Formats: sequence, C-alpha cells, structure tokens
Amino acid sequence: MSFTSEFKEFAMKGNVVDLAVGVIIGAAFGKIVDSIVKDLIMPVVGKIFGGLDFSNFFVMLSNAPADYKGPMTYEALSKAGVPLFAYGNFITVAINFIILAFIIFIMVKQINRLKKDAPAAPPAPPAEDVVLLREIRDALKK
Repeated sequence: MSFTSEFKEFAMKGNVVDLAVGVIIGAAFGKIVDSIVKDLIMPVVGKIFGGLDFSNFFVMLSNAPADYKGPMTYEALSKAGVPLFAYGNFITVAINFIILAFIIFIMVKQINRLKKDAPAAPPAPPAEDVVLLREIRDALKK
C-alpha cells in the first residue's frame, strides 16, 4: 500500500473527520463563550463588585520607560513593552474555561441521555425449515 493511499485511508476514517469537525466547531464555540465572558459576564461581575475591571489587575515587573506618558492600563503598558504579571487576565480566562467546561458538560450529558440504548429487538423467528426439523426431532424422541 502506497504512502498516499494509506494516508487517504487514515484521513477518511470517521473518527478523524469527526475530530476535525469537532475542533472547528469547538474553536468557533470558544469564541462565542469568550465573548459571553468578556462582554456580558465580566461587566456584570465588575458592577457587582463596585466597578471592578479584572483586565486591569496586574503587577508591573519593571518600571515603565522614563519617557512613557501614557495611561497605566494593561493594554497601554503591554504596548510600551513593560513586563506585566497579568493575574486579572488569568481570572477572566479561568472564568471563561469554567463556563465553557460547564456548557460542554451539559451538552454531553444531554447527548448521552438521547443516545440511551433502545431495547433490544426480539430475536427473529426461526426459519420454516428449522421449525420443521425441530418438530421431526421432537417426534422421533417420543
């Protein structure tokens, strides 16, 4: 078997194609969840905790350049090249992961519930010749 035909056989197996589709849908779904966390949940959490903005929670690991006159925000300092320990971004990503994991858990749970095995079909009745042979056997036993 040639390398290309072997690769084609591998790539066309159902599991590989299913995995590729899952990865693509997962990436798109991840963007949706990221937007939900960043644009919907975190502003509400920030409002509950008095205007808290997790994206600006960081520790500067070195001082800003002497000629830096911009705002002391995560985005501006990152662009200026200041090394930052951005634990606020980590909190946002962790919340994002928890929500994504919870949604996937619920989805898998529902899919498994729908996939429950149907009751096994009753066995097919034996063929006519088998029934006839059983009758002959039973008649000879008598």
